[in-house]
Amino acid sequence: MSKIELTNMIMIQNPETKEVVIQRRKKYWCGITFPGGHLENGESLYDSAVREVKEETGLTVKNLKPCGLVNWYNDETHDRYIVHFYKTTDYEGELIKETDEGEVFFTSLESINEMTLSPNFDKYLKVFLNDDISEIYCRWNEKMKENCDGEPNWYFQYR
Repeated sequence: MSKIELTNMIMIQNPETKEVVIQRRKKYWCGITFPGGHLENGESLYDSAVREVKEETGLTVKNLKPCGLVNWYNDETHDRYIVHFYKTTDYEGELIKETDEGEVFFTSLESINEMTLSPNFDKYLKVFLNDDISEIYCRWNEKMKENCDGEPNWYFQYR
């Protein structure tokens, strides 16, 4: 039986400085990324995004706007891993400097490309920053990872 795993990722931007909140993850897929995480049982996509931001940054976010998603499809097991993207400039609270997930801080969008990004975050950024892209669809399987003989197949869906 195939599984579906639902997650979220949120770009929080300061409306005045245009800087964004990023996380330097040290667990799982390490590197620079936006905060986010998994849905809990009985939780809506939106509520899970608000909760994850609070847990990982200390900020309370509002008025999240859906801005796309990544749809990972395992072509052997037929499992799916779906990451819903949101962005907002509406937040309050004090930024936590670090959690067990990693360091959290504001930075300019331009400086992100000079940092060590988490796997595939460069592709995710394209969706956050381009209103014409609605989805990334990615076919992959475990053999690709084990044998290091191939990259996942990426397809960008345009509105």
